[in-house]
Amino acid sequence: MLKDCSSQRSGWPEPVSMRVLLSVLYPVLSLTIFGLYPSMTIGPKEGWQVYSSAQDADGRCICTVVAPEQSLCSRDAKSRQLRQLLEKVQNMSQSIEVLNLRTQRDFQYVMKMENQMKGLRTKFRQIEDDRKSIMARNFQELKDKMDELKPLIPVLEQYKMDAALISQFKEEIRNLSAVLTSIQEELGAYDYDELYQRVLRLDSRLRSCMGKLTCGKLMKITGPVTIKTSGTRFGAWMTDPLAATRNNRVWYMDSYTNSKIVREYKTMDDFVTGVVSRTYSLPFKWEGTNHIVYNGSLYYNKYQSNIIVKYSFETGSVLAQRALEFAGFHNMYPYTWGGYSDIDVMADELGMWVVYATNQNAGNIVISQIDSDTLQVLQTWNTEYSKRNAGESFMICGTLYITNSHLSGAKVYYAYSTKTSSYEYIDIPFHNQYFHISMLDYNARERALYAWNNGHQVIFNVTLFHVIKTDDDS
Repeated sequence: MLKDCSSQRSGWPEPVSMRVLLSVLYPVLSLTIFGLYPSMTIGPKEGWQVYSSAQDADGRCICTVVAPEQSLCSRDAKSRQLRQLLEKVQNMSQSIEVLNLRTQRDFQYVMKMENQMKGLRTKFRQIEDDRKSIMARNFQELKDKMDELKPLIPVLEQYKMDAALISQFKEEIRNLSAVLTSIQEELGAYDYDELYQRVLRLDSRLRSCMGKLTCGKLMKITGPVTIKTSGTRFGAWMTDPLAATRNNRVWYMDSYTNSKIVREYKTMDDFVTGVVSRTYSLPFKWEGTNHIVYNGSLYYNKYQSNIIVKYSFETGSVLAQRALEFAGFHNMYPYTWGGYSDIDVMADELGMWVVYATNQNAGNIVISQIDSDTLQVLQTWNTEYSKRNAGESFMICGTLYITNSHLSGAKVYYAYSTKTSSYEYIDIPFHNQYFHISMLDYNARERALYAWNNGHQVIFNVTLFHVIKTDDDS
């Protein structure tokens, strides 16, 4: 319902009939003003007539005016003012449209920012949850580390007790130095041979003490650490325990039989990346996977025999070979996994050893210590553990440790001490990560177990318990 706006056109002529105006006047121009410029009015003297005037529902005034004939306003200045007024109205409409578009764009930007804020809020919550999880995991790791350190407490206590002994050694060295100095000043005050014997005794005691520190009883096996994945399911890899500290060469022998190729790598990094430094072709094929490199030479079981071969990498020739009397071979007394693993050559802190079985010992394990140069057997121990029931074995400080299986769930189950010629049943688990172990050998320099685990070359770390006895102990 439109309201009348006649108050805005006072003094103007009364409206005339639409039909009469259309037949008499030339143009009819309708102009709608939305109240943006309420002060603008058009009087009757300007030659315009108001046809109708009303208000819409929003209170805006709507007026219809009648323009004079074209001949009367074509050159009239007022017509230019009307066009200017129309242009202003059009410009205002365009400005409103631009403002509307800008408002919509800003609204979309605000909506986008709102979504980003919601995403950030979710991320902050996730970070808070992750932080709590990380703290809990770090706490558990620290607890596990503390549990690992507990077995070292009695060892450290023993070391503290030996501090007095080391101090005594230092005092004797100082006394000997003082004696030597006085001999230089006054020759003949002491007997030279007696003094020399004192130096030898002190050196022997020091070496004995160091020897005791390097040996210990196996307490724990941790790992494994996977070094590389290569080769077939069975094989051997090793480093030299008697090599110099900077010498980290690795030797690699894939498969358990029908091969003579040995690959050498200068460093462990080269081994991981596959950079071979040298390749050796042995004069005889090997049997099994229980070979070792010791003081620059390879020791292995000759194919289809109980002969041990010593091969020099430096000269590329066989330095010695000797048969193990009565030793079974070629799957007569292998480990549980087979693979011609009858004869196991190994080394530890005390030298070289061979583990095998004989008919004379009813197929039970025999331990022999051998000379690394001549391969001659120095001493032998007969155990009561069946060679066919052993998963693998290794020597540490003169004690043979035997696993009960080569499969998952295996553990070190039996230990035989060559020092006391006695055995005990133990329970030291280790993680058989890849489910099948065909080689397990101890390296005294690294204090680690090298293993071939189903085509993976891995290393286990060992924890030894040291018992140090002095001459004063009962």
